[in-house]
Amino acid sequence: MSASAGDFVTPGTRVLADQNTSLGDGIIDTESGPLALLTGKLILEDGVMSIQIPGSTANLPKIGDVVIGQVNRLNAKTAEIRILHIEGKEGGGRDVPALKLFADIYVTDFVDRYIPSAGDAMRSRDIVRAKITQFEPMLKASTKDDPSFGVIHAICPPCGAVLQKSNSEPDFNVTCNNCDYKSYRVLSSGFNVGFHIPKNSDIDSFNRPGKRWSEEAEKNLGHDGARPYLSPLADFRRGINHEIPTSVARQLGRNRSNDRSRGQRREMYKTTCTMCSKSTEVPFKPTPGKPIRCRECMEKVKEGTATKEELSAERQILKAARAEMLESSGVKLFVGSISWDADEDDLRKLFSTYGELKDVHIAKDRETGKSRGFAFINFSSLKDGQKAVKELDGTDFHGRKISVQESNESRGGSSNRRRQNRK
Repeated sequence: MSASAGDFVTPGTRVLADQNTSLGDGIIDTESGPLALLTGKLILEDGVMSIQIPGSTANLPKIGDVVIGQVNRLNAKTAEIRILHIEGKEGGGRDVPALKLFADIYVTDFVDRYIPSAGDAMRSRDIVRAKITQFEPMLKASTKDDPSFGVIHAICPPCGAVLQKSNSEPDFNVTCNNCDYKSYRVLSSGFNVGFHIPKNSDIDSFNRPGKRWSEEAEKNLGHDGARPYLSPLADFRRGINHEIPTSVARQLGRNRSNDRSRGQRREMYKTTCTMCSKSTEVPFKPTPGKPIRCRECMEKVKEGTATKEELSAERQILKAARAEMLESSGVKLFVGSISWDADEDDLRKLFSTYGELKDVHIAKDRETGKSRGFAFINFSSLKDGQKAVKELDGTDFHGRKISVQESNESRGGSSNRRRQNRK
C-alpha cells in the first residue's frame, strides 16, 4: 500500500506520486517507485512531495546550503565531516537527521590543486566551512568554489594549541607558536577570524591553488594514501616527529629497535619515468616491467590527457623491461624419469652444453638416500633453459627417455599456461 500526502511514513514506505509531482527531501525514486528515506509526515507543496520531520524541518541540509562541520574521519580519498551548523537556517545544527548528519568531501573538491590524500590537507577535529553539493544517496560537500570555504579553525596535533596562518615557507601555511609543528591546510579566508570575513582577506591564497608542491612539503604527502597513516600528520595524537609504533613497524617489516622518526625523509630510489624517460625518484624499490611515472605523467594519466602515442610507447618499454627481467631471472626445470644410476654430475654434463647452470639437484629418499627418479636444474638464462627443454624433452639418457619441463615453481607457475597455449 502506498502513502499519499498527509500520511505518516517511515523509511522504506512506498510513496504515491503522479507524473506531475516532483520528489523533494526524504524521498528517493527507485525502479519500483518512490520510497521514503526518513520518518515523518508526507507533505505536498507547489507540486513537490517531501517528508516533514516531526518538530522541525529547518535543519535538513539541502544542495547549495553552506554548513559548518568538524572533520570526523579521514579516508584515503575523502574527509568525512560531521555537520555542526547549517548557515541561514533557524535552529542551526540542532536535531539534524542522523541519515544526513555526515557529509563526504572528496580530495578533488578540496581546492584547485592536486591533493594525493585527504590527510594531506585536513586533519581530524578541524572545523570546516563547506557547501553541500549532493543530497542523495549520501551527502557530499565541497570547499573548492569559494574563498570562504575551507578550514576555519584547527588545533596543533602534538600540543593542542590553536594553529596560526603562515606564509613563511611555501606550502606550510599553518604553524604552531607553542611547538615546532608546521603543516598544510585548505584554508578558508575566514580562518581564525570568525563569520565576519574581512573584504581584503587573502588567507585563501596561502593554499597556493594551481601551484606545484615545494620539495620540502612533498616529502610529507600521502602519495595516494600508500602509507600506514594517510599522511605523517593525519593522526592528531602524534606530530610530524614521532617514533613509529611497534605494531606498525612490524607491518612494515622493520626492526623493533628502529628509532627513525616519522619526520625523517623516507628512502628514495632513483629511476626513470616509463612514459617520458625523465629521471625521477620514488619512495619504493621499482619493479621491472611495472609503470613508474613522474608527477607530471601521473597527473596526465589520472586526468585522461595522456595521448595514445605516449601510452603505446610506454607499453613497449614495459614489455621490453619484463622480457629483460624474465631473461635475467633464469628458469627452473623439472627433469623426470631419470635412471637410478644417473648422478648430478651426469645431469650437469648433459645440460651445461645449453648454457650456464646455477644449480643441479636430484631428489633423494630421506631414509635410504637413493634417487627418487627426478631432479631440478636451474639455468641462469631463460632462453638457454627453454632451449634445453625443446632439445632434451623425450631424449634417451642412461637408457631411459627423460621428461624435461619448466618447473611449476618457475616464475609463479606461468609455465603451465605456456604449455597449455602451445597445445
